[in-house]
Amino acid sequence: MNCEIIAVGSELLTPFRQDTNSLYVTDRLYELGVRVVFKTIVGDRKEHLVDAIHTGLRRVDILILTGGLGPTEDDLTRQAVATALKIALKRDPDLVAQLYARFAGRRIQMTSNNTRQGDRLENATILDNANGTAPGQWLDTIYGGHRKLVILLPGPPSELEPMFDQACMPLLEAALPVSFIARRTLKAAMIGESAADARIAPIYQKYGDVETTILAHTGDIQLNLLCAKKAMDLAQRRVDELAGKIEEELEDFIYSSQAETLEQIVLYYLGMRGATLAVAESCTGGLMSQRLTSIDGSSRSFLGGAIVYSNDLKTEFADVPRTLIDDYGAVSSEVAEAMADGIRERVGATFGCGITGVAGPGGGTEEKPVGLVYVAVSDGKHTDVLEKRFLGGRESIRQWAAQQALDMVRRRLM
Repeated sequence: MNCEIIAVGSELLTPFRQDTNSLYVTDRLYELGVRVVFKTIVGDRKEHLVDAIHTGLRRVDILILTGGLGPTEDDLTRQAVATALKIALKRDPDLVAQLYARFAGRRIQMTSNNTRQGDRLENATILDNANGTAPGQWLDTIYGGHRKLVILLPGPPSELEPMFDQACMPLLEAALPVSFIARRTLKAAMIGESAADARIAPIYQKYGDVETTILAHTGDIQLNLLCAKKAMDLAQRRVDELAGKIEEELEDFIYSSQAETLEQIVLYYLGMRGATLAVAESCTGGLMSQRLTSIDGSSRSFLGGAIVYSNDLKTEFADVPRTLIDDYGAVSSEVAEAMADGIRERVGATFGCGITGVAGPGGGTEEKPVGLVYVAVSDGKHTDVLEKRFLGGRESIRQWAAQQALDMVRRRLM
């Protein structure tokens, strides 16, 4: 069964608001073996919304609309669905009475425009809204000679999520044929999207029943594997088989086979070895530390460190000899190595990591251009230093550098 989600609201077409409801709904639908194949955002124009509903009903089995069920003039979802399906929309006195009772219970006088939320589509099942005033609606209908499910949900996540769980999920389970979707997410670090695909495409192309998607972001590749079968064990077996072959091909580039983040894996390896980590960050300005400390329980393995942006602080907090900075410059393999070893000794950690570079947009030279970064990892006996040249703007370079540093620590711990 395929589904389309239509997010309704002109605010979602601006840079200031995002549709997050579809992510939640998609995740819950996967549990029922339903694939979301389209997502659409439509502004508060009835004619546009009617067109989107017609388009959705022509191409999917289940159409879910989120938002546009409120009391104002621009809340047009009910009217648009009635127009598209050519069904009646009538005010339900019982729903209106419930609205008045809810407002009275809160000691608030209800304005007349709220009665719009009592408009009920012909033959619709009402979905109770325990956290708001706009009820949802469920339609099991015929469109173009085919059975369609049309679901209207409120926009606020605090209302939509419990309504979907408590009302929609049981109705969907009863209405849908049995199907199961198995999912796996593999993650790889510091390999390009095209390089990764060139190596694994010959593998996943042989698995026509497993949908494989590749997402790339700042030194991180996410491989999503999806398979739908009539039995979960059959779907899971196919997904796991393909995942194993991809892991064999990409080897050490793969850091996660169950959707964990790189920082989670680093902390896992540190904990497994009973080791600790400290960092001295310059160009990344604390990004590596922020990622590590975002994980619950990170204090067991991550001791801390310092943001040593100036040369004086590199010497004072990370014990980098001033002569090294004078001789080689703050952005150099020698200084990165000294930062890693110095912060390790200062904090008393098993491993130390040092990051220094030119994030730009200014400060670069012909010898040391913008994007030049050195990352070092030390255990007191041996230090690995890596020189990289990252492209992009200032923020991109900083993100790349933090990702590279985390991956270096991961590989060292492996």
